[in-house]
Amino acid sequence: MKPQVMPKWAREITRFMSVKPQFILWGNIYDVYPMALPEGAVTTLKIMDYLKAFLKTNDYSLILGYEPLYGLKLLNGDAETFKKITREQIKSDAPLTTTPVRMAELAELLGASNETSSAIILNFASRIADIAPNDMQEFFYRMFRLAHRAIPVISGQSPHPRFNLVIWLLDKENDIPAWYTIDNVRVRMLSIPRPDYFLRKTVIDTLTKAIDGFKEAGEQKQREGVSLFIDQSSGLFASEMVAIVTMARRQQLQFAQISDAIRAYKLGIVENPWSGLDMQKIADSDTALLKRVKGQPEAVRRSCDIIKRAVFNLSGCQYWRHSQRPKGALFFAGPTGVGKTELAKAITELIFGSETSCLRFDMSEYAREHSDQRLVGSPPGYVGYDVGGQLTNAVKNNPFSVILFDEIEKAHHRILDIFLQILDDGRLTSGRGETVYFSETLIIFTSNLGIYETTTSGRRLQCVSSEMPYEDINARILQAIGDFFSYTIGRPEILNRIGDNIVVFDFIRPAAASLILDKMLKNVLDKIKDSYGMDVTLSQTAYQKLIEITCSDLSMGGRGIGNKLELALINPFSRLLFGLQGRTSLTINDITREGQSWRLTIDS
Repeated sequence: MKPQVMPKWAREITRFMSVKPQFILWGNIYDVYPMALPEGAVTTLKIMDYLKAFLKTNDYSLILGYEPLYGLKLLNGDAETFKKITREQIKSDAPLTTTPVRMAELAELLGASNETSSAIILNFASRIADIAPNDMQEFFYRMFRLAHRAIPVISGQSPHPRFNLVIWLLDKENDIPAWYTIDNVRVRMLSIPRPDYFLRKTVIDTLTKAIDGFKEAGEQKQREGVSLFIDQSSGLFASEMVAIVTMARRQQLQFAQISDAIRAYKLGIVENPWSGLDMQKIADSDTALLKRVKGQPEAVRRSCDIIKRAVFNLSGCQYWRHSQRPKGALFFAGPTGVGKTELAKAITELIFGSETSCLRFDMSEYAREHSDQRLVGSPPGYVGYDVGGQLTNAVKNNPFSVILFDEIEKAHHRILDIFLQILDDGRLTSGRGETVYFSETLIIFTSNLGIYETTTSGRRLQCVSSEMPYEDINARILQAIGDFFSYTIGRPEILNRIGDNIVVFDFIRPAAASLILDKMLKNVLDKIKDSYGMDVTLSQTAYQKLIEITCSDLSMGGRGIGNKLELALINPFSRLLFGLQGRTSLTINDITREGQSWRLTIDS
């Protein structure tokens, strides 16, 4: 077996098999592993098949596998030799049903024999205690005693003394009692990690040759495709790489489309909404968004630049051309009620055709230190572990989405660390150990940082006002955001990953206020028409009164306009509606105040 193909843990067994009688393998034991064939090719094998071939290569002639419940199976060797050593009859086509304690007795006989070089593989050893809980004390004692009484013997074709082996396969390191392994020089613990770069390269070099179009691609394209596959398979199991190639062949994808196969495997969705966008619609996105978000031309322009970059998959390409980062990251900052959330929803509708693809998280709900568990899920052993996290579940179910983190400064500072991994690697691991990918999402943060500051006495002072020009507002808010991340919470690295994608919104100015009112008023009148079949119009007098009422104080932005429209128009109209059944049209002639409420004058 070529050493460069052999996994590190297998090389460790080779190195120590003459001085250690038992090996405990734990971790990634359900994967597949590369093995070099005599003719120079490489194949992948499950761990039992791998260990069988590996031990045969090292001249172990009697190889047995034990599984709780099913018993002992002869994987390689002579049944008569086994019977001669143990006085038990075993068939090559059926396992020998036996208890864990009896298996330990047979292991003792095999371990002391120099008739042949033998090895027993304890598969699913983490489950032995579940199958036979009453046998555990005696079983572990016998196996522990065997490890310390084992003597190297000369057997088989090897001229050097070595042990007859016992190899344990465990899910986790602590699935075996601590007393068994602590300071036990006769046992070697070996962790099997997920495939590293070199192991992935070994597997992928072999797999890609089976994809259609590989041979036809030039040598340069072959190297680029293999390199892309290796990089984008980081964190995957080798068996998942096999699954990706199998899926690519089943869907008749060409070698040049390997990134599509990887994306489809990670996200579970073949269709990619980003690739089916109306390019003319995106090109005219400035116009489309300004129809919905009034009075924010600079914010819309900056946002459209990032959207267009995201559509062409150019985000992060200056660092790596196969970047798996989110499609884009936007940080909307500015006063309340100026359209930050509205623009996020408008962007979602522009890209995905519906606001339902906007996953909104109100970060004021995550102000406690351990609120991060609500986003990614509780760790094993804690309540809610099997439920998963709100963020990871939402993105797993809808990987093509806009994720809106509203009022980010209200979240606990510990939660912000989650965004480092999302913005850098485009992935997040849930509490259940599932990897969720953010490479097809657009991330939007909103914040009110820089609008107010709290003095040492607890007073809240406004730092910017609508009397200031936009350039001054922009400078002060950017300074406040930088101070917050760099000094207040000590997380400048988060701001560094957002980069220059901070979009500062202006206050709602009087010219924009009337446009917002017109839009809201149209929504109200259209709703009345759709629900009650009534055409409602406003006289010029009533309309001017409505402007005075709703747009005189713009400190609360668009929401303030909507709140006053509700008081001055919707509430009094709702009172009148009880007596207007059957009418198909009416005109509101005037709006007057009566105490703390408003009254509508309509035509008779």
